Amino acid sequence: MFFWFIGTALASSWIVFGDPKFSYRPLVIGALAPDIIEIWFGNAGPMHSVVTGIALLALVMLTTIGKRPRRKFLLACVIGLFMHLVYDGAFLNTRMFWWPLSGAQFGGAKIPSLERGLINLPLEVVGLLLIVWWSRKRNTAQQIH
Repeated sequence: MFFWFIGTALASSWIVFGDPKFSYRPLVIGALAPDIIEIWFGNAGPMHSVVTGIALLALVMLTTIGKRPRRKFLLACVIGLFMHLVYDGAFLNTRMFWWPLSGAQFGGAKIPSLERGLINLPLEVVGLLLIVWWSRKRNTAQQIH
Protein backbone atom coordinates (compact mmCIF):
# COMPACT_ATOMS: atom_id res chain seq x y z
CA MET A 1 0.00 0.00 0.00
CA PHE A 2 1.44 3.25 -1.10
CA PHE A 3 -1.00 5.54 -2.88
CA TRP A 4 -3.81 4.78 -0.41
CA PHE A 5 -1.89 6.33 2.47
CA ILE A 6 -0.58 9.25 0.43
CA GLY A 7 -3.99 10.07 -1.06
CA THR A 8 -5.93 9.78 2.19
CA ALA A 9 -3.37 11.86 4.09
CA LEU A 10 -3.32 14.61 1.46
CA ALA A 11 -7.10 14.73 1.05
CA SER A 12 -7.80 14.64 4.79
CA SER A 13 -5.31 17.37 5.58
CA TRP A 14 -6.67 19.51 2.74
CA ILE A 15 -10.22 19.11 4.00
CA VAL A 16 -9.16 19.97 7.57
CA PHE A 17 -6.59 22.72 6.94
CA GLY A 18 -7.24 23.84 3.34
CA ASP A 19 -3.83 25.49 3.34
CA PRO A 20 -1.69 25.35 0.20
CA LYS A 21 1.32 26.28 2.36
CA PHE A 22 0.91 23.32 4.73
CA SER A 23 3.93 20.97 4.85
CA TYR A 24 2.61 18.12 2.71
CA ARG A 25 5.93 16.33 2.11
CA PRO A 26 6.55 15.50 5.78
CA LEU A 27 2.87 14.58 6.09
CA VAL A 28 3.41 11.93 3.40
CA ILE A 29 6.60 10.74 5.13
CA GLY A 30 4.65 10.26 8.36
CA ALA A 31 1.78 8.52 6.55
CA LEU A 32 4.15 5.97 5.01
CA ALA A 33 6.59 5.57 7.92
CA PRO A 34 4.80 2.89 9.99
CA ASP A 35 4.71 0.35 7.15
CA ILE A 36 8.14 1.28 5.75
CA ILE A 37 9.77 0.87 9.16
CA GLU A 38 7.93 -2.24 10.28
CA ILE A 39 7.97 -4.17 7.01
CA TRP A 40 11.62 -4.95 7.79
CA PHE A 41 10.54 -6.78 10.95
CA GLY A 42 7.72 -8.69 9.24
CA ASN A 43 5.10 -7.84 11.87
CA ALA A 44 3.36 -4.78 13.20
CA GLY A 45 5.14 -3.11 16.07
CA PRO A 46 5.25 0.14 18.02
CA MET A 47 4.67 2.31 14.92
CA HIS A 48 1.10 0.96 14.74
CA SER A 49 0.32 2.04 18.31
CA VAL A 50 -1.51 5.24 19.18
CA VAL A 51 0.64 5.44 22.31
CA THR A 52 3.75 5.78 20.13
CA GLY A 53 2.05 8.56 18.17
CA ILE A 54 1.14 10.41 21.36
CA ALA A 55 4.68 9.99 22.71
CA LEU A 56 6.16 11.31 19.45
CA LEU A 57 3.78 14.27 19.51
CA ALA A 58 4.81 15.12 23.08
CA LEU A 59 8.49 14.72 22.17
CA VAL A 60 8.13 17.04 19.17
CA MET A 61 6.33 19.69 21.21
CA LEU A 62 8.90 19.57 24.02
CA THR A 63 12.03 19.51 21.86
CA THR A 64 11.05 22.16 19.32
CA ILE A 65 10.16 25.07 21.57
CA GLY A 66 11.37 28.19 19.75
CA LYS A 67 12.26 26.19 16.62
CA ARG A 68 9.28 26.91 14.42
CA PRO A 69 10.50 25.48 11.06
CA ARG A 70 11.61 22.22 12.69
CA ARG A 71 8.36 21.99 14.67
CA LYS A 72 6.28 22.56 11.53
CA PHE A 73 8.08 19.73 9.72
CA LEU A 74 7.95 17.26 12.61
CA LEU A 75 4.31 18.00 13.47
CA ALA A 76 3.33 17.25 9.89
CA CYS A 77 5.18 13.91 10.17
CA VAL A 78 3.30 13.03 13.37
CA ILE A 79 -0.03 14.05 11.84
CA GLY A 80 0.76 11.73 8.93
CA LEU A 81 1.51 8.91 11.36
CA PHE A 82 -1.87 9.35 13.05
CA MET A 83 -3.57 9.37 9.66
CA HIS A 84 -1.82 6.11 8.81
CA LEU A 85 -3.27 4.51 11.92
CA VAL A 86 -6.77 5.61 10.96
CA TYR A 87 -6.62 4.62 7.29
CA ASP A 88 -4.83 1.35 8.05
CA GLY A 89 -7.54 0.33 10.50
CA ALA A 90 -4.91 -0.20 13.22
CA PHE A 91 -7.59 0.43 15.86
CA LEU A 92 -9.23 -2.88 14.90
CA ASN A 93 -6.45 -4.75 16.73
CA THR A 94 -6.76 -3.59 20.35
CA ARG A 95 -3.53 -5.19 21.52
CA MET A 96 -1.51 -3.56 18.74
CA PHE A 97 -3.25 -0.16 18.84
CA TRP A 98 -2.95 0.32 22.60
CA TRP A 99 0.54 -1.20 23.00
CA PRO A 100 2.12 -1.14 25.61
CA LEU A 101 -0.99 -0.33 27.66
CA SER A 102 -2.64 -3.56 26.46
CA GLY A 103 0.40 -5.69 27.30
CA ALA A 104 4.09 -5.78 26.53
CA GLN A 105 3.81 -7.98 23.43
CA PHE A 106 2.06 -7.51 20.10
CA GLY A 107 1.36 -11.20 19.82
CA GLY A 108 2.71 -11.42 16.26
CA ALA A 109 0.20 -8.94 14.81
CA LYS A 110 0.51 -8.65 11.05
CA ILE A 111 0.89 -5.29 9.34
CA PRO A 112 -2.74 -4.43 8.49
CA SER A 113 -2.05 -3.23 4.94
CA LEU A 114 -0.21 -6.47 4.12
CA GLU A 115 -2.93 -8.57 5.69
CA ARG A 116 -5.65 -7.18 3.39
CA GLY A 117 -4.30 -8.80 0.22
CA LEU A 118 -6.19 -8.01 -2.99
CA ILE A 119 -8.47 -5.50 -1.26
CA ASN A 120 -5.46 -3.19 -1.53
CA LEU A 121 -5.87 -2.87 -5.31
CA PRO A 122 -9.08 -0.80 -5.30
CA LEU A 123 -7.76 1.16 -2.31
CA GLU A 124 -4.66 2.07 -4.32
CA VAL A 125 -6.89 3.30 -7.17
CA VAL A 126 -8.89 5.40 -4.70
CA GLY A 127 -5.59 6.75 -3.34
CA LEU A 128 -4.46 7.79 -6.83
CA LEU A 129 -7.79 9.52 -7.43
CA LEU A 130 -7.46 11.37 -4.11
CA ILE A 131 -3.96 12.53 -5.07
CA VAL A 132 -5.30 13.93 -8.36
CA TRP A 133 -8.20 15.63 -6.52
CA TRP A 134 -5.84 17.13 -3.93
CA SER A 135 -3.43 18.33 -6.61
CA ARG A 136 -6.20 20.15 -8.46
CA LYS A 137 -7.57 21.73 -5.28
CA ARG A 138 -4.10 22.86 -4.18
CA ASN A 139 -3.23 24.30 -7.61
CA THR A 140 -6.51 26.23 -7.70
CA ALA A 141 -5.89 27.60 -4.19
CA GLN A 142 -2.33 28.65 -5.07
CA GLN A 143 -3.57 30.56 -8.10
CA ILE A 144 -6.02 32.47 -5.91
CA HIS A 145 -3.40 33.40 -3.32
